[in-house]
Amino acid sequence: MPGRRNFASSLQSAEARERANAALAIFLGAFLLFALEPMIAKMILPWFGGSAGVWIACLLFFQVALLAGYFYAHLLTNHVAPAQQWRVHVGLLILSLFLLPIGPGAYWKPHETSEPLPAILALLCATIGVPFLLLASTGPLVQSWRSRRPYADSPLTVYRFYALSNVGSLLAPLAYPVLFEPFLTTRVQSWIWSFGYLIFAGLSGVLAWQSRKLPAVPPETPLGRNERVKPLDSALWFALAAVPSALLLAVTHHMLQNIAAIPLLWVIPLALYLLSFIISFDSPRWFYRPLWYGILPAAVGTLILSIAAPVLFADYTAQLALYAAAFFICCMVCHGELAALKPAPRHLTSYYLTIAGGGAAGGLAVAVLAPALFAYDQDLAFVLLVLAALIALVAWRLPAVASWIRWNTIMLGVGTWALVFAVLAIPLGAPGSERLFAARNFYGPLQVISTPTHTAKGALIELRNGSIVHGKQFTAGGKCEPLSYYARASGIGAAIQGMRGNSPLRIGVIGLGAGTIAAYGKRGDVLRFYEINPLVRKVAMEQFQYLSCAEDWSIAMGDARLSLEREALAQYDVLAVDAFTSDAIPVHLLTREAFALYWRHLKPDGVLAVHVSNTFVNLAPIVALAAAESGKTAQAIFTRADIANGVSESVWVLVSTRAGFFDSPALSEAVPVGMVGSERVWTDDYSNIWRALK
Repeated sequence: MPGRRNFASSLQSAEARERANAALAIFLGAFLLFALEPMIAKMILPWFGGSAGVWIACLLFFQVALLAGYFYAHLLTNHVAPAQQWRVHVGLLILSLFLLPIGPGAYWKPHETSEPLPAILALLCATIGVPFLLLASTGPLVQSWRSRRPYADSPLTVYRFYALSNVGSLLAPLAYPVLFEPFLTTRVQSWIWSFGYLIFAGLSGVLAWQSRKLPAVPPETPLGRNERVKPLDSALWFALAAVPSALLLAVTHHMLQNIAAIPLLWVIPLALYLLSFIISFDSPRWFYRPLWYGILPAAVGTLILSIAAPVLFADYTAQLALYAAAFFICCMVCHGELAALKPAPRHLTSYYLTIAGGGAAGGLAVAVLAPALFAYDQDLAFVLLVLAALIALVAWRLPAVASWIRWNTIMLGVGTWALVFAVLAIPLGAPGSERLFAARNFYGPLQVISTPTHTAKGALIELRNGSIVHGKQFTAGGKCEPLSYYARASGIGAAIQGMRGNSPLRIGVIGLGAGTIAAYGKRGDVLRFYEINPLVRKVAMEQFQYLSCAEDWSIAMGDARLSLEREALAQYDVLAVDAFTSDAIPVHLLTREAFALYWRHLKPDGVLAVHVSNTFVNLAPIVALAAAESGKTAQAIFTRADIANGVSESVWVLVSTRAGFFDSPALSEAVPVGMVGSERVWTDDYSNIWRALK
């Protein structure tokens, strides 16, 4: 008897160690998976203009790659003999080690960026495809192996591994903007991540080897309501995963466009999305239907309001909190119902595969289909319509749900459809405004709105990207009068006036917009614009007339830094960097390497004019610190808005070593720029927007 007890005790101890190893592998794999997402996105942002579309493209890749990982786990556990599974998995783990350390090579830099999505997806596939697939497959693969052991974990325990996976997934994106990005360069981040992946590969290899003698199917369990999967159940798995996934991309894009394209705002929606998974799959008691269905109408109403008024508060934290809370409630309802429909462990991999398929479908709908179908940014509106219809269907299908919940979802559906279509019908401008142009591509939606002024200047036309105005022009009197952020009293106006002498000027402009700066062109001047978005060029040439004000102008298409790197030294008198007013901060235009490039293309006594007007991010200290490092003087010019005359409030930082430049009458309003808010110069390998937030 003592021998049997010792044997049983030894068996239990070994089983406990294996369960602990499985839990650690699942947690570490999920942590590495979601730490990789913001890290690789930050690495490639500079090559594609730093736009919000880059993160959306990355999210799409992550969702499709997650589907591939789940599909691999499903095939391996259902169609490969257990004795061979470990060989296949260990072989792929060894192959993935040859891709370390993670990081895209310089040869991936794009030469043409009019359609960046295919290039981004190809880069990510080649750089992180295999490690990502193996990390993504870990949860369902290990859970399947655990369910097939002689003393199998209970269905509840197996599915709690999924909650554990999502805990790791949640901690990684939360830690990145707070613990990793502010203190570590991307190169150091890559090496730390690669070391963690080595540990993960070792754990996964051991678990795979231990699975070699497992039976092909899980032990029999008593039949229950989840034992047989109905076609409608599978369809609901798919839909309840697809809608929150689409909502994740739509809300993220909405926040990036209207607050700031920074990792903090990438990861908060992602973290809340994962948190709803954790809560839903940890225990059924967390999903108390009367609570979540009761507050769902308020959440949906808040998101509809955000469509009608993208900037609700001057304080971005209040706006972020409101968006985040509404998004989380919607995800909780969908994922709570998804967890309530989970099947017995024998259907575990097909269940996860269907969920991943729904997630990928939702991502494709927002990242690929929506830009092709909608000229306007209507993604969030249409996702809310689908959400309302789906929740109503689910609630009415539940046998034991309270009747008030059923009727609540019907009223929610009717109200959502009515409000969304009402909001979409609201005109964008003042009464009498007319939409002259609307189109959308990878870089977002653009619209040209004409508003009558009833003055001799004619109508005022505006170029808009979301809630941001990128240029204005009167259609009659003063067609060559620069408006908005570029008025003659602005920093760029003062810079050009201060440099104006007897000789023609050479002017470079990063960011075309409506082409307003061309209004400063005089006979003999040479102007060259750098623009990444082909739609902007189309609008500037066809909807505005500023470019006709200059005699000699040209447009270089593509990312400005890549274009400047390829071009011969331009010897500009003035180089304007105007790429930050949309709140989507292209950080790579504010690094030490970028400023070194600007200095090379400027004449020794030339002027760099950086437009730093921004609602949420204080960029002036970043420019001042880079100027001081190069021994140059930086001063700022603040311009008040004059709505009647089309002048917008603006802040420009001018940098120069030209003797007497800041003493000229044109620069009488310039003031020195403090460096508080930036502890060190940004580089291509390091930036910290967190500290630059206002």
